[in-house]
Amino acid sequence: MSGKVMAEYIWIDGQRPTAKLRSKMKVLDGEVRSVSELPDWSFDGSSTYQAEGKKSDLMLRPVRYIPNPLRPGTKDILVLCEVMNPDGSPHWSNTRAPLRVVAEKCASEEAWFGMEQEYTLFEGNRPLGWPDKGFPAPQGGYYCGVGSDEVFGRKLVEAHAEACLRAGIKLCGTNAEVMPAQWEFQIGPLSPLEMADELWLARWLLYRMGEEYGISATLHPKPVKGDWNGTGCHTNFSTKAMREAGGIKVIEAACEKLRGKHEAHIQVYGAHNTERLTGLHETAPINVFRWGVSDRGSSIRIPLGTANDGRGYFEDRRPAANCDPYEVCRIMLETVCG
Repeated sequence: MSGKVMAEYIWIDGQRPTAKLRSKMKVLDGEVRSVSELPDWSFDGSSTYQAEGKKSDLMLRPVRYIPNPLRPGTKDILVLCEVMNPDGSPHWSNTRAPLRVVAEKCASEEAWFGMEQEYTLFEGNRPLGWPDKGFPAPQGGYYCGVGSDEVFGRKLVEAHAEACLRAGIKLCGTNAEVMPAQWEFQIGPLSPLEMADELWLARWLLYRMGEEYGISATLHPKPVKGDWNGTGCHTNFSTKAMREAGGIKVIEAACEKLRGKHEAHIQVYGAHNTERLTGLHETAPINVFRWGVSDRGSSIRIPLGTANDGRGYFEDRRPAANCDPYEVCRIMLETVCG
């Protein structure tokens, strides 16, 4: 192994309505010091819903790499890739490429994103810690709870947080959520491409580490039917003007822009979101747009601190847990800054 580096190439496949992560490992001959040193690598797109068998070869183009926190003490890395056609153009499933264009166009706005990734841990076909028959006690004691009767999966959650930090991912917090076995981690604030890249990498680490614990993480917006909270990916957003004195007026104007594009946003905010955005469980109905201060039943929540300071950020509560962060960041920039 002397001088060898294990590089895990990670990409997003073409499954619809919800894309998934794929990866494969490439052995390199030495330490990587720049993304430009990483070679493109072909893969079988016919096995990832991205090509037909008669013309299956597609290319992985490295765009970012981080240390592999699962292999401490080595130079091994995780390599995030864009999927490209054989001629070098972005593949239709490559949603990062359109965000690159929009982010460059809107660079002067100095946009920041922070995303709150909720997820639910499962063991087999039931949420982790739930009884074999029936249901646990109703919601109420689980959010930010403590104790083995109310919190399930903390070892994986904390190991995942530590791994993200070792890898340089800007994870800024975790907490147990309202439904038992439901958790959340937060990343940001970051620029648009950095935000989306790091969320995909953090998702990959969560799935991969779940293998070691025999636990799977699902991003389905409503993994358990009935009187249980759904699972979202609340998205915090600001521009330089919003963060400066008088920024509340810029935020309010942005909310009205978002009102006019509500349906377009819902289209890219995740599959099966109708099951979550019902008007109950801290959501607004999917066909209704409203914004308000400190209102968790709104589409857009302006935090109380932002309202009091007269500047800051707002929270879009509509994205589902299974949203594509590249798409969320792209449409937010197009609507607010475009």
